[in-house]
Amino acid sequence: MKNISDEKILEEANLWINDNYKVALATVIKTWGSSPRQVGSKMIVNEKGEFLGSISGGCVESSVIDESLQLIKQNKPFKKIELNVSNENAWEVGLACGGEITIYLEQIN
Repeated sequence: MKNISDEKILEEANLWINDNYKVALATVIKTWGSSPRQVGSKMIVNEKGEFLGSISGGCVESSVIDESLQLIKQNKPFKKIELNVSNENAWEVGLACGGEITIYLEQIN
């Protein structure tokens, strides 16, 4: 996973917005247990499903991309999502071990 700075993520979001794409910003606001990314980690998703940055790994990022696309499609300003993966299921979904993560999603313009 390539580490991309918040500044680069927000610069790309600005470019997408200037190209008239709708953009959602995902930010980690809480973690418990195993979490590959810390609180404050960011990822952007545009209406085409393109994304930049990282908020976790495996199925968690896929879920956040799907939730971001729903947010954009439904034209909601924001929502909070909580994702939980048990230790028993972690390997099956592409994670080293289980944990909980809370993500704040918001449309930005």
